[in-house]
Amino acid sequence: MTGPERQSREPVQEGGGAVADAGPPGVAATVVPAVLFLGLVVFMAADLLTDVAHGATLGHLTVEILGMLVGLVGLAAMWRLLRASLRRNRDLEVALDGTRTDLRKWRGEAQELLRGLGAAIDHQFERWGLSPAEREVGLLLLKGLSLKEAAAARRTSERTVRQQALAVYRKAGLSGRAELAAFFLQDLLLPRGGAAAPGLAPGPDRG
Repeated sequence: MTGPERQSREPVQEGGGAVADAGPPGVAATVVPAVLFLGLVVFMAADLLTDVAHGATLGHLTVEILGMLVGLVGLAAMWRLLRASLRRNRDLEVALDGTRTDLRKWRGEAQELLRGLGAAIDHQFERWGLSPAEREVGLLLLKGLSLKEAAAARRTSERTVRQQALAVYRKAGLSGRAELAAFFLQDLLLPRGGAAAPGLAPGPDRG
């Protein structure tokens, strides 16, 4: 990825790819239990008040008080998990916004590089004296299309494309598609001698 490297926001993995810290459960997974615990506490409190009003035994009231305390502990635990889930969601939203920003920046840089590469290739084709049709065929060959696919893309015969491809190789002083691709990979993407003209400078004219 071009541009400054950004810190990875992926969770650290250990032991064969297992996520080391899965984080708190999702909001939905904590809301439902929290509501259930809250309902249990309310029900137990109402039942306790009713039993007190009707003079229930101390043992019965103790059991209900313990049950209500258990419900309160569960409700507090669910409340803590819910808050942790909400914080984690906010952190994920911030990380997602950062990733989107990086993606937009990368796309802009990639488009700029592609424009520079296209200009350099077109300039080299011009130095070789290729015709417009030969330039188009040359680009299709660099993209990896076969002669048949290039003919279909240009809506012409495969024989015509083959002749144009041979003309490209002849004018460039190259033996075939492999050398054509190697020319731009070595002399454009990785200029020799470290000299770089604006954009992606073409290599030495071999034609």
